[in-house]
Amino acid sequence: MALPILIFVALAFMWLFFYLIPVRLWVSAVASGVHIGMFSLVGMRLRKVSPHVIINSLIMSHKAGLSVNTDRLEAHYLAGGDVIRVVKALISADKANLNLAFERACAIDLAGRDVLEAVKTSVNPKVIDAPKEGVLAAVAKDGIELKAKARVTVRANLERLVGGATEETIIARVGEGIVTTIGSADTYKHVLENPDSISKNVLSKGLDAGSAFEILSIDIADVDVGKNVGADLQASQAEADLKVAQAKAETRRAMAVAQEQEMKAKAQEMRAKVIEAEAQIPLAISQAFREGKLGVMDYYNLRNIQADTSMREKIGQPPDKQRE
Repeated sequence: MALPILIFVALAFMWLFFYLIPVRLWVSAVASGVHIGMFSLVGMRLRKVSPHVIINSLIMSHKAGLSVNTDRLEAHYLAGGDVIRVVKALISADKANLNLAFERACAIDLAGRDVLEAVKTSVNPKVIDAPKEGVLAAVAKDGIELKAKARVTVRANLERLVGGATEETIIARVGEGIVTTIGSADTYKHVLENPDSISKNVLSKGLDAGSAFEILSIDIADVDVGKNVGADLQASQAEADLKVAQAKAETRRAMAVAQEQEMKAKAQEMRAKVIEAEAQIPLAISQAFREGKLGVMDYYNLRNIQADTSMREKIGQPPDKQRE
């Protein structure tokens, strides 16, 4: 029973020894000229720092002629940074004679920026389209629309990479500058004849201020003539004025119809009153007979006058009416 226990303890000890002290990694470091003690590797294990990341970073920096402190590498690793990319960025910056300190590289990496890509962009400027998709549309003073597309050459500014504006801000500023320049032109022909005036005007505004990039050049890739916005606006205004005039005319017509209906209603009311008054005449005559105020001869004279009036009205009508 004692022998198996001893074998198990020996195996456990060997596993723990090789886990805490990565011998092959230590040999690689020593062979590469990186002097680091085994207890330092044990300390990395206990601090939950990957020895492979730290040792490989130290080997790369040593071979590139850079002096990097192990404690600062571990601190950046524990902060959640990408130690390998930071060291690669430092090596690239050193080979390109760029002034990039270790602290700034770590700050760029922890800020969420790709520090290695930033160094590459600083060495090899890149071209971005403004806008990324489609074209920018602007209207000159003569009402003609122009559609433009620009290509902006930028270089990363390592000093302003932390807290600086991104590519989207550069694209937005360049687009605003192009629209402003076209809008201030007296005629679209001037812009077509001198497209470089857009680049000069936009570059003079210092659009890269506060951004993580330095604008090297702005090239107008394409300028096309769009529609006549001024004429369309005038046509739309004329159509709107016509609709307003029609609405006002319809309002006046409706008021006239309402007044006519009101006059007809008043006329009908007056006629109703006349008919009502005429209906009272026989009653008044009857009352006059009973009171002795009207005699038989007076009544016959009244009837004769009515008959004579009716005859005269009929004679005054047209022949076709008379036959009816």
